[in-house]
Amino acid sequence: MSGVPRSVLVVGPSWVGDMVMAQSLFINLRRHNPDIEIDVLAPAWSLPVLNRMPEIRKSIAVPAGHGELKLLARWQTAKQLRASAYDQAIVLPRSFKSALIPAMAGIPKRTGYTGETRFGLINDRRHLNTSLLDQTVKKFVALGMGQDTVIGRFDCPQPKLMVDGDNQSRLFDGLGLDISRPAISLMPGAEYGPAKQWPVEHYAALVQEIEKQGMQAWIFGSTKDQPVAAKIIELAQNRGINLCGKTALADAIDLIAYTQAAVSNDSGLMHVAAAVGRPVVAIYGSSSPSYTPPLTDNAEIMYLNIECSPCFARTCRYKHYRCLTDITVNDVMDRLMARCVAGGMAV
Repeated sequence: MSGVPRSVLVVGPSWVGDMVMAQSLFINLRRHNPDIEIDVLAPAWSLPVLNRMPEIRKSIAVPAGHGELKLLARWQTAKQLRASAYDQAIVLPRSFKSALIPAMAGIPKRTGYTGETRFGLINDRRHLNTSLLDQTVKKFVALGMGQDTVIGRFDCPQPKLMVDGDNQSRLFDGLGLDISRPAISLMPGAEYGPAKQWPVEHYAALVQEIEKQGMQAWIFGSTKDQPVAAKIIELAQNRGINLCGKTALADAIDLIAYTQAAVSNDSGLMHVAAAVGRPVVAIYGSSSPSYTPPLTDNAEIMYLNIECSPCFARTCRYKHYRCLTDITVNDVMDRLMARCVAGGMAV
């Protein structure tokens, strides 16, 4: 194949935050080729996120769960995709399984980073230079550029998810939400592990401070985060609204977009908040804001950079979690209020 691709199949990542960051690739592809058709093959859970990206023509569910091979199901999907006659596939994950369907579908150019013995499956192999491509978003965007692109001289546009105002209104009524007072989004969960979770006691104290300012706290997360949110509300003397597990991912997008600002651990919903234009106070523990920052100009980064961080561990090997516990409620509240005031909210 030669020339600019007319249609491309992107194999998407497996995490919420990574999928949001992948929109930077989609935007950049369209900037360089406005007529390109972009379809995305991704986990079924991510389709509501992809449906909020105007750059995407069609999203297609991978016929296998995380870690499942399911060769027959992948082969059947590949046969269906052959009719689309894609010019190129861009495979964002580095796993062997993620490269199977594009190869089975006979897509002539299959671009991805070398990894997991994918020779033959990936025929446009790229070397991952982590000193230059030091952020996840840069790694994604670079795969959409030519081999001869001077790395570091391309733009990484900020994601921008569409918001459904009608769905917002339905959710206000259906969930009995009070919209007479400003709301702040809190995202206390982190599926990765406790080394990325600001303590529940800190979140509870923050909820009380938010209430003192005449605002309310809406707590977002999955069903797994319900106990954490419940504990926060208990410690905050029954203040705060627990929305964990009560909203689909698309609903969370719309409700977070309505709030004044967000306070979040380094998580997928942090990237959602940034992508719907909310000011973000982002709390980092074992991970690093240098690697996966919120892709917005309207963010406050809370990162202490203590001597043992970033360790990227799920739990603290020293059992002290100082990278998180030493981030004070007062500091987070001050940053939050500064962002609210900058956004025009009277406090």
